[in-house]
Amino acid sequence: MSVTPSKLRRGELGLGHIVSATLANIAPAMSFYFGFAVIADGAGVAAPLTILAAMVAVLFLANTLAEFSRFTPSAGSFVTFIGKGFGPTAAVTSAIFIIFGYILAGSAVIAIMGGWTSDTIHKYLGLSIPWEILTFAAIVLVGAMTVRGVRLSTAWAAGAFWIELLILVAIGIALLVVHGQLNLHPFDPHYLDGGLKGLGLGFPIAIFLFIGWENASMMAEESKNPRRLVPRALFTSAIAIGVLYTFLAYATEVGFGYDVKALNAAQVPYVDLTEHLLGGIVVLLYLAGITSIFGSLIGLVNAQSRILFNSGREGLLPNLFGAVHEKHQTPWAAIATFLLIALSLLFMFSGGQHPVDYFGEAATCGTIPVAIIYGVTNLALPFYVWRKQRAAFSWPRHVVLPVLGFLAMILPIWGLIAPGQPYPFNLYPYIALAVLILAFIYAQRSVRRDPELAERIGSVVADEVK
Repeated sequence: MSVTPSKLRRGELGLGHIVSATLANIAPAMSFYFGFAVIADGAGVAAPLTILAAMVAVLFLANTLAEFSRFTPSAGSFVTFIGKGFGPTAAVTSAIFIIFGYILAGSAVIAIMGGWTSDTIHKYLGLSIPWEILTFAAIVLVGAMTVRGVRLSTAWAAGAFWIELLILVAIGIALLVVHGQLNLHPFDPHYLDGGLKGLGLGFPIAIFLFIGWENASMMAEESKNPRRLVPRALFTSAIAIGVLYTFLAYATEVGFGYDVKALNAAQVPYVDLTEHLLGGIVVLLYLAGITSIFGSLIGLVNAQSRILFNSGREGLLPNLFGAVHEKHQTPWAAIATFLLIALSLLFMFSGGQHPVDYFGEAATCGTIPVAIIYGVTNLALPFYVWRKQRAAFSWPRHVVLPVLGFLAMILPIWGLIAPGQPYPFNLYPYIALAVLILAFIYAQRSVRRDPELAERIGSVVADEVK
């Protein structure tokens, strides 16, 4: 007996909602605060070129998700697309693998939410509030907000992002005005330390700065005209965040007088530089950090829980994850599962660390499966279009660009799994491999137990939901 799949509320989000929420999920302030020094350490003065190279790689991936979304927009995003290209075993495996990565990365954001807020309150108000309390409060607030409705929570995420953006850009302009020694050395390949090798050293971190750009595809079911809107949102978000990062990188280097050694010596370069040159105005950057993490947490819970929800709804994972709130039509079970597991991982493995340290470790481990799924999705596109959409097949869009996207992911993936990394980073490739093997075993058993699974993958098409 067939069961009518649960549905999300259609037509809730326009282009502005999705782009703002996607950019909020990327958390540009926190990502740039802690990521740019690593990029500059590898690339030198021309570090902005690494960011631009990462943006091009992400645009290759955006083409893949955009093409899939034009054919079969789905809240399942990567899982649906990989399943369409490679079949049910690949779909179930990718569902478990990417959900593991997203939840682990989510726990990193939860950790930094409490840690950064606690440090900010202590610095400016002299109050010592344990980060664990602030973390738990953030979880309750975000959980309640995302269950109440996607439009409500997206509006809050967008508001947090615009505050963050205005602060970052205003201070960047102030740094350029105060220092005043402007030139184009940061965009000159001759200033790359070690040439292409220098660019490659920071490339994995540069890709990490963009993670979250893909969230528009997961919000397809709740979008207006998703076949048109989702591709536009994907490209708009990737280009907008690339331009913002490039501007911030340039302003930072100008502020440091193009002295990369001084930049790398700073604990948080953009913040330390602002405090040195602009004094008390640095409080705005601490505020931007809080709004950045808050908006990111809302965005990632909203978008990434949709993959878990859709996997439960279509039977790839236990169907309890496919439950929808009767009144608000939001995936409450997937949201609750995402947040509770992320919180549990944080408290189980933070082990007395400062949240900033846990953030770096958990985010790195969680990025491995996400980056691998990025690559595999690129390969799935030509198989799907050739077999199922032959009349629309285009060699440039459906073969050349996806292959370039796959090749672009080899370097960041290798940077995450290469031998010789310090403890505990040397363990993360083995953790990812273990999860992948277990996911594959579970997938094979699921497919044998349920012969109709292949037919349900992507069966709920975003703009065909009635």
